[in-house]
Parts: sequence; structure tokens; C-alpha cells
Amino acid sequence: MEILLKYFDDLDSQRLSQFKLLESLYIEWNDKINVISRNDIRFLYERHVLHSLAIAKIVRFEPQTLILDVGTGGGFPGIPLAIMFPQVKFHLIDSIGKKIKVVNAVIEAVGLKNVTAIHMRVQDIKTKFDFVVSRAVTNLPDFVKITQNVIQPKGFNMLKNGILYLKGGEFMDELKTLKTESRTFNLSDYFNEEFFETKKLVHIYHHI
Repeated sequence: MEILLKYFDDLDSQRLSQFKLLESLYIEWNDKINVISRNDIRFLYERHVLHSLAIAKIVRFEPQTLILDVGTGGGFPGIPLAIMFPQVKFHLIDSIGKKIKVVNAVIEAVGLKNVTAIHMRVQDIKTKFDFVVSRAVTNLPDFVKITQNVIQPKGFNMLKNGILYLKGGEFMDELKTLKTESRTFNLSDYFNEEFFETKKLVHIYHHI
């Protein structure tokens, strides 16, 4: 928890208590259904919660913004963002049902009212969203292709509607193949832990 307070020192008591609950919940559920690697579970707040909240360093979502988390896995980045932005509506999906079982259990235990989680593929989504968020579930060109039809073109946030994609390593060749506009943020500009040295957030827009 200390690492969250290092970068987000304005959390109110409700959000603090919700973030604190995550550790015991994920440790308990990870023993039953492996949604976080065994090596990573002890770095939950750094490598999963704080990594997810990198998006909150780039944009402060306006109330009633609609966000789709594709390939949410154990609920990242969706659950930390939903705690951070209680007035924003999040829809979390994953093609693996047992992972959504964990996500729904965490949502209920934490008491989140602004999140839904469903076992489904993004190709079956009929609703439009302001932003699609994800943590590197596939290469960027494929991800843009499967999500471009679920983003509504006009928004009301400081960032233009589009994709917010958390990714590590080198991927400039992937970006060059996209017929879109994009901007890349280095997470090391916001967090000084070694884990974030190669991590980036890509904002992709104007692809509709």
C-alpha cells in the first residue's frame, strides 16, 4: 500500500480501504484460480495495481465516462481504475470464464457499484464506449482491429476517445503499421521503480 500513497497521496478513506482489501482477496483467490503469476503476487501493488493506475496519471476521467477493459484477466487495469474513479462506468470482459469468476468475487467483496464483469469476447460487444483499456493482451494491430468498432467517436474528456494500452518493450514497428494517430507515454516519467523502466502507455485514436 505504501507505494500507492507515494504516488497518489490524495486518496479518501473509502478508496484507501478498498485498495487495502485487494491484497488479501487476490492472495486468497490466487490459491484457487491462478490469475496472477506466483512470482508476481507479492508485488501486487507495484506490478498490477500501480501499473493499472498509470492510466490515472495520464487522464482524469470525467464522471459517466464509459470504459471497456478487454482481456481483463484478474481485473487489471479495470478494478484499480474503478476504485480510483467511482463516478466512471467500467465493463470488464475476458474470454476465460474462471478469471471472470475471480473478478466478480473481488468486485463484490470490495463493494464496487460502477463495474460489471462478463465472460465474453470483444467481438460480441454491441455497446459503444469512450475508451478501451487493456494490458498487452495481443499485438497492437490485432487489438485495434478487434476493438475499433466499440469506440464512440465523440467524447468529453481531455484525451480523445480511443484505446489506452499498457505495454512493455519495443513496439514502434507495430505502431508504424497502424493507420491511426497515437501518443506514447513512458511510465518511468511517472514512477521511479525499476519495473516501470520499459513500460509504456499508448493512446490510440482517430481509428474509426
